[in-house]
Amino acid sequence: MNHRHPSRRRLLACATGLACLAALPAHAETWPAKPVRLVVGYAAGGATDVVTRLVGQKMGELLGQPVIVDNRTGANSNVGAEVVARAPADGYTLYVYTIANTINASLYGKLGYDPRKDFAPIGLIAKIPNILVVYPGLPVKTVDEYQRFAKAEKNGITFASSGSGSSIHLSGEMFKMQTGLNMLHVPYRGSAPAVADLLGGQVQSMFDNAPSALPHVQSGKLRAIAVTSAQRLPMLPDVPTLAESGFPGLDVQSWFGLAAPAGTPAPVVARLNQALNQALETPEVRKRLQDLAATPAAGTPAQMRAFADAEIARWQAVVKASGASVE
Repeated sequence: MNHRHPSRRRLLACATGLACLAALPAHAETWPAKPVRLVVGYAAGGATDVVTRLVGQKMGELLGQPVIVDNRTGANSNVGAEVVARAPADGYTLYVYTIANTINASLYGKLGYDPRKDFAPIGLIAKIPNILVVYPGLPVKTVDEYQRFAKAEKNGITFASSGSGSSIHLSGEMFKMQTGLNMLHVPYRGSAPAVADLLGGQVQSMFDNAPSALPHVQSGKLRAIAVTSAQRLPMLPDVPTLAESGFPGLDVQSWFGLAAPAGTPAPVVARLNQALNQALETPEVRKRLQDLAATPAAGTPAQMRAFADAEIARWQAVVKASGASVE
């Protein structure tokens, strides 16, 4: 892996300083003059990809240039992050910055990019809660019963995840930290095989992303115990939040935002933020996000930076407690 620091290259490239600054206003006036590439660190078809394509299409209409999604998978989205961190800071290559990047900051011993310094936040897109679901054969219908079952069983209770260090895994670890329960983590290579084994009763529970879990809950194949967001899901009005179930402050949601390479001209970032927020306000985008159990999270670049910094600090404590690490 190449560990050269992208920001150092940009400093060298702008050694003439004043010339670079003088060029920014002219660039901002003509931007965008060609299609914009939007890099997603996950495969096509997943929640990140679906949300990105939905919002990207609408942003392209507003900007007058196509926004082309480029899936660069690998290393829990780190491959895509490195591509964008090393890209020219001209507004034509963007990244879907997610909760995974804030987790990876402490999960990985070495990264080929700096999650804080190598990106210019544009704005948050949306947040999606997880749902604590159990195999229906388990004699558990509430969070209290989940805790009692885990305490009564000699081997505790198992919870599946889409992989070590994923938000699904660390949602369980955060719950484990707060309850002190004997919870055995069972990692899988993705959410689909984890859910398949949960449906078959090979594992007992999972803090799955809402879009993945909802169809199984609604069909009765899985039982929803609680949601991890601060508010209940409109699709599951009778399922309480973890906060309502005795864990105030436990608010965990997967989230997605847009970022550009560090050094991207501020007027370009502002234009992108405007297009993003306008896209999130359109009825068709809001309706589709609602169908995915996602809440639009429009805001400013500064708000996204503050939020991401807080998430990096938050997950550092959970990663440390879980003992998870990746080299």
